[in-house]
Amino acid sequence: MIDIHSHLLPGVDDGSPSFEVSIPVLEKFAREGVTTVVCTPHLNAGQAAQAPYQEHLAIFRALQAKAPMGLTLELGWEIMLDTPQVDLTAKELALGSSRALLVEFTRGGLPRGASAELRRITRMGRTPVLAHPERYFGCTIEMVREWRKFGVVIQTDASVLMGRGVPSELAREMLSLGLIDILASDNHGDHRSLATARDWLLERGGQEQMELLTSVNARQLLDDEDTLPVPPLGGGIMAKVRRMFGR
Repeated sequence: MIDIHSHLLPGVDDGSPSFEVSIPVLEKFAREGVTTVVCTPHLNAGQAAQAPYQEHLAIFRALQAKAPMGLTLELGWEIMLDTPQVDLTAKELALGSSRALLVEFTRGGLPRGASAELRRITRMGRTPVLAHPERYFGCTIEMVREWRKFGVVIQTDASVLMGRGVPSELAREMLSLGLIDILASDNHGDHRSLATARDWLLERGGQEQMELLTSVNARQLLDDEDTLPVPPLGGGIMAKVRRMFGR
């Protein structure tokens, strides 16, 4: 499995506070079958020009030296699109050495120009990977369909699939319609893991979906290849009716 969204770079944001927290999480990931983890500390787009890349790189290299054997670490950011029209083309802002940018909006609601900003990023030659759209107040299935049509990759948090409430319901509907491209842990030095989603999908007969969502599409993304379509998973009769009518 490949985890493209985690906050395990110690002491830089609201994620893991220390190496003593990050290393056991990475060891647990390795035991569960994770082979690559991308560390994605928070960054506001409005501060992209002042991103502390060299500082983070030094911490990242120290984390690499302590990581379990067989686990590859990559460095990136989770970029809050707080300011429109920012130049985000610097290679240091991407996930690993790819063209992909992990981006997010505030939980409070999608800004008026959300779709336009995502489209602008694609026109810069970057691949926007939208983190956890299920969280954003006002997000709809129709919006997710639109974003995917012009090249946005949809990343859902693995743990939300098993949760309750509106975000979890939206995430499961997206899964039932084949609108999620990648799952990630969004681990902040806690218990969250891709393994829980892997097992949840397998229990529902989703072997193909599991492989695409937890491994194949993440590898495609990091290699600058197009993600592969994920077949709809279950969803019951209402999801089938929605698919029949193009929702």
